[in-house]
Amino acid sequence: MTTNQMNNFTTLIKRLEAATSRLEDMATSLEGSGPGSPAADGIATSTASVSSKTASSPLPPPPPVVEPPPRQIEDFDALINKEVKNFVELSEKLGEPAGEQSKAILRAFQAERTYLYIALKAKKPDQQSPDLLSDLRKASDEINNIREANRPSPLFNHLSAVAEGVVSLGWFFEPRPAEFVRESVAGAQFYGDRVLREYKGKALSEWPDMEQPGWSRRNGGPETAPIRFTDASAFPPPPPPPAAGAGGPPPPPPPPASVAAPPKAAPTGDMSSVFEQLNQGSAVTSGLRKVDKSEMTHKNPGLRAGSLVPERADSRTGVTSPTSRGKSPVPSKKPKPESMRAKKPSRKQLDGNKWYIEHYDSPSDIIEIPAQLSHSILISHCNKAIVKINGKANAISIDNCTGLSVIVDSLVSSVDVIKSPKFALQIDGVVPTILLDQVDGASLYLSQESLNTEVFSSKSSNVNIVVPPKEGTDDDSKELPVPEQIRTVIKNGAAVSEIVEHAG
Repeated sequence: MTTNQMNNFTTLIKRLEAATSRLEDMATSLEGSGPGSPAADGIATSTASVSSKTASSPLPPPPPVVEPPPRQIEDFDALINKEVKNFVELSEKLGEPAGEQSKAILRAFQAERTYLYIALKAKKPDQQSPDLLSDLRKASDEINNIREANRPSPLFNHLSAVAEGVVSLGWFFEPRPAEFVRESVAGAQFYGDRVLREYKGKALSEWPDMEQPGWSRRNGGPETAPIRFTDASAFPPPPPPPAAGAGGPPPPPPPPASVAAPPKAAPTGDMSSVFEQLNQGSAVTSGLRKVDKSEMTHKNPGLRAGSLVPERADSRTGVTSPTSRGKSPVPSKKPKPESMRAKKPSRKQLDGNKWYIEHYDSPSDIIEIPAQLSHSILISHCNKAIVKINGKANAISIDNCTGLSVIVDSLVSSVDVIKSPKFALQIDGVVPTILLDQVDGASLYLSQESLNTEVFSSKSSNVNIVVPPKEGTDDDSKELPVPEQIRTVIKNGAAVSEIVEHAG
């Protein structure tokens, strides 16, 4: 060991001896101070004071965790804060009673928001509690009462638009909520169009405190907003149920089908053997075995299933079939005439908000429908029948009927007729629109209230509109034909069409 290393080792030993002596002194001093010593008393006092403070002041509880509302509720809150409240502001500018009714609309939406929040958070009960919908019913009743109490008011069309559209707030009871809202809002749109027609062409000074068309367009906001809220994106469908036997390992794959070994190739000979067989003539077949009839595949269908001969594909379908080999394609069957087809039973049924009238053939009685404002009537495949719609309905659709006659009081929307020759329609009240498509022969009888009805026709012929005589006269009803011939010319690069009239 070198001199330098020896000095370092000596220094380290001295430092260890000094540290050991200091530890011995500290141990001696601690043994000398008993429990009654001042140092020990001070330590005990400070410890007790700290523990007493800790016991007297418990720890504060953790702050409550605020759970965010569901996404559907956030969307509904945005709907209320934006569109509903904007509608309330516009209605208040109109004055009473429109402002009072708009506040009831706001309360109805807030009540529906409460119901939706509970429905999303709670489990569905066996019986629906009526208390959950009490606020919504009160608001709806108040809206209708305001309308009925202000019939002489110049704002009656405004009040009616809101009262007709509030029905859409009951969408959560329907299996197809978006479709139900669209049908319910049709009544509100009808009265909204009345507001536009009433104030069309008037000066701004004649409008009470605001633009009436702006109110009418805004009225479509809160009433039609549930259509977007009830879309499938707002309420995603539940996950599909697990497949049967899910969770375990999948079953093993089926064993591979036995594949027949390909036949061995016949030994190839040289050209001399070929010429030798050709020179034998008819004797070349003398070595062949005669095939019995029981072994012939074309006479035994059971043998064709195990035949190694590739099957021929059907030229029409491309599907391989053992029974289609060597056969010509079968000609397609012609449809049976209408008289030979089996007649389906007649149907008159209310399914949700839709009436279905089908397969009536020359009934002896009139088919009467007790319609309501939200009902739509679908009539199809009825021949020589008379259908009477009692009450105000939403819309009527007719297709593939012959000799059908319809009597209707009033409609919110329109009558749509497709491929129905010899059609007749009598309107006792008001119908805004009539649509005719591929109709050969139609008579439309209008009342005094329905003279503003619009008629749209395409690919139709022999359509006549019968209008009543003027009030207070003894004139007969007047028949007005719908033009069929149109003349089209090109002017300045554009097609210009005009009706051809034959003056005689």
